[in-house]
Amino acid sequence: MRYRQIPGPVTNTPTNTFRTGDPRLQWLFLDLNSYFSSVEQELRPELRDRPVAVVPLLADTTCCIAASYEAKQYGVRTGTQVGEAKRLCPGIALVEARHELYVDYHHRVVEAVESCLPVTSVMSIDEMACRLVGRERPLLAALELCLRVKRTIQERVGPMLRSSVGLATNRYLAKVASDMEKPDGLVALTLDILPEALHQLTLRDLPGIGARTEKRLNEKGIHTMDELMALDCEQMGQLWGSVWGERMGHWLRGEDFDMSETEHLKSLSHQHVLAPEMRTAEKAYAVAHKLLHKAAMRLRSHGLWAGAIGLAVGFAVPRGENAPVSRFGVPTRGWHGEIKLNECQDNPTLISALQRLWKSRPSGKDYEHPYFIGVHLNGLVPDRLHSLNLFDSLEDEQSRTKLLAAMDAINNKYGMSTLAPATMLTAFKAAPTRIAFHTIPDLF
Repeated sequence: MRYRQIPGPVTNTPTNTFRTGDPRLQWLFLDLNSYFSSVEQELRPELRDRPVAVVPLLADTTCCIAASYEAKQYGVRTGTQVGEAKRLCPGIALVEARHELYVDYHHRVVEAVESCLPVTSVMSIDEMACRLVGRERPLLAALELCLRVKRTIQERVGPMLRSSVGLATNRYLAKVASDMEKPDGLVALTLDILPEALHQLTLRDLPGIGARTEKRLNEKGIHTMDELMALDCEQMGQLWGSVWGERMGHWLRGEDFDMSETEHLKSLSHQHVLAPEMRTAEKAYAVAHKLLHKAAMRLRSHGLWAGAIGLAVGFAVPRGENAPVSRFGVPTRGWHGEIKLNECQDNPTLISALQRLWKSRPSGKDYEHPYFIGVHLNGLVPDRLHSLNLFDSLEDEQSRTKLLAAMDAINNKYGMSTLAPATMLTAFKAAPTRIAFHTIPDLF
């Protein structure tokens, strides 16, 4: 484990935009290192100190969903195609994902952290944030607390469960700090060293800035952190064209404010690569139906309503037809459709929309063999912002909501196929539960 503070003078950064003085922290952010592969190494000692990749299924055309740090040294990353991973690291151990175990270990980790301090927010399957209070906030006390958290996880859950921890005056910067030293790091970003610490980063080091956002910023003349931090919060809002940029401006200056009232999922999706025996129109639709069933249950569990539904289908075509090759190594023709909805969360409305989308898919020789299905719900709004349908009474909507809640409770207790449409029968063994890093699927 390493602890680092970044001292030194500020270079080309307007220090008057930062508050200085009080070095006390307000947030602890914990990021479990190479989580899925670490769980496998914990359960299987023969995998320790070996390059390991967790995969959805043992096929060269699929992608790694996690890689151990030993594998990362060979260039294997999340998203690396399995065939390429074998080329980069001939001795790599491929492990088929066991998602139910990762959820179980997630809850064990949360329980271990809770024995040290309350978990304020679970950000993903391998990330969580804790608000510091009172005597926890001075730097030395916060550092000691971080060491206790890391030690407790390894003692109670397992020695292979290493973590990187960040400390800062807001949750966003604490996340930035947790990414600065991996694996097994500990970094504190206090206000007095914040400008210099940010100066050493690149734009891509900031959560929320990926390749596309970086390209858009570059096109607007922003290439470095110094150029970004030279803007005030209002200018950053204009740069992003949304409130997100303005919020980031405040966060990067160390300000902390509660976003819980405005934060909610904006979209959710499920997708699946079909096994060869499932690549027919009838079976592919059954899988799409099952994916929608999962998405609708998640939608209701979060207290959200959907304003649109989308369907994506990838169709396999013979090699040599100048078709682009997908990230799964399959020559493909892709199609996507979307339908706007009156805000809804009930299965009948969503299924009806899915049927309309399915019927609108293209036809012809290039569209006979679906191999990939994705269903997504967009335009999500929380209960508090939901608008009642003009043609529904409040009583009707409340009755429908109670029925859906009862059905979800039964599926939650006995399995998601307990109450399900007959059209899903051929897909019960297809599209098993997968864990996206931003979800912990207790329901499934």
